[in-house]
Amino acid sequence: MSEKLQVAVVGIGRMGMRHARHFATLTPRAELVAVCSPVQAELDAAKKEFGVRTYTDYDQMLQQEEKLQAIVVASITTVHAEQAIKAIERGLHVLCEKPISTSIEISQSVVDAYKTSIKKYPNQKVICGFSRRFDASYRDAHKRTAAGDIGTPSVFRSQTCDKLDPSGFFVAYAEFSGGIFVDCSIHDIDLALWFFGDNSKVKSVAAIGITAVQSDLRKHNDRDNALGIIEFYGGKIAQLYCSRMMAAGQEDCTEIFGTNGKIAVNTQPQLNLVNLYEPTGVRREIPADYYGRFREAFITEANEFTASCLDNTAPPLELDSAVRAVRIGCALQEALITGKKIEFEESGKRIEAAKL
Repeated sequence: MSEKLQVAVVGIGRMGMRHARHFATLTPRAELVAVCSPVQAELDAAKKEFGVRTYTDYDQMLQQEEKLQAIVVASITTVHAEQAIKAIERGLHVLCEKPISTSIEISQSVVDAYKTSIKKYPNQKVICGFSRRFDASYRDAHKRTAAGDIGTPSVFRSQTCDKLDPSGFFVAYAEFSGGIFVDCSIHDIDLALWFFGDNSKVKSVAAIGITAVQSDLRKHNDRDNALGIIEFYGGKIAQLYCSRMMAAGQEDCTEIFGTNGKIAVNTQPQLNLVNLYEPTGVRREIPADYYGRFREAFITEANEFTASCLDNTAPPLELDSAVRAVRIGCALQEALITGKKIEFEESGKRIEAAKL
């Protein structure tokens, strides 16, 4: 039997359980061997479903799982970096959920730890899980854009809009999420870098936002709807819209405007190919949440990460790009709160430093 990647998942909440299922049942070259969570009920659920070893202490798991090869970090954002670095320093492969951190400096510390570690463990792979880069539609759009099908990509417009959740989850989550641009629009920022080039240099950012349905978000310097503009050197701009109040379900879509045409992804979202013909008209349903739209992308991510680790091929994502996305997200969040446009030199140095 060929070798299987020995994987553990830390953080077995909603997202962590999804990752665990992907590696346990939908990634043939991987084997889920352990999970970790401070919540016993989550461990019990994972034990029942997967029959794997469970740990409440992350350090203990790292010490005792001697054959462990890879860690999936799916815990709360505030511990992403710490847990990733501990795994990196042990030479383990790491797939870390986005963002690496809500702090630019802490995000960079993960990259620095990886660059140091890879000298000792040259086959080590560390990626941040930007799932849209693994989505078949976005990959097709990127392939066509890179081939010049729409000329030079010049304007990027994208949105991430979550279904309205009246439970107050997003208010509680805002305390440590980093804000709507860092948490929600980080995917769109990453896409803008992908389509314009990961080394694209930001010239300025500006943002505005409102609290249309969840005014308590303002206690955490956050909003439930926001618009952001990113100006890049070289004559390119990106427009982002993020929202927490979509009534019908998840509405994530993107348009790339080129000098000879346009490519659009999911501008008419749909759950499947079913149309419902009713007395009031014809309608189609859309996915209820982000996972409903990008489930297949997460599965592709798990399989490509596994293959990269086992075959020692280039990782499917460059970790440095994740830091650039956090840097832009933090700048947008600051612009949102201060109301000031933030400008940068081409070197990346800020021209004017607005403070929260």
